[in-house]
Amino acid sequence: MATSAKPHIIDLPRIYDPRGNLSFIQNGDKELPFDIERVYWIYDVPAGEERGAHSHIHAKSLIVANSGSFNVNLFDGHEWYRFTLNRPYQGLYVPNGYWRTLDNFASGSVCMVLTSTTYSEDDYIRDFDEFMKQTQTDE
Repeated sequence: MATSAKPHIIDLPRIYDPRGNLSFIQNGDKELPFDIERVYWIYDVPAGEERGAHSHIHAKSLIVANSGSFNVNLFDGHEWYRFTLNRPYQGLYVPNGYWRTLDNFASGSVCMVLTSTTYSEDDYIRDFDEFMKQTQTDE
């Protein structure tokens, strides 16, 4: 499960237009290090709630704040990383093997996630202690 890739912000293309700006991402873009297999979005998160609380064995993700803002907290088994997403023209690349939580959602926020795999429950580690065992096993 260990990965040498690091999470990082990817600047998405922006087309400025007085009628409203446009950003996009598509398969084959050099900025996105995987082909998109699934897209989902999270919205109407009640105040104080947290989402995520899992890791992926194989799936890589790009997380975008389409509207509003929220924090993405990532843990590699040794160090925590916190990213505040609040620009619809930026995405956070999350390699497989990172524990993730999302919190501090502003009212009206929409979180879009693009992933490298279709949904499979077998790809999830949902227990933090099990995640820690996996990270120690991989070293």
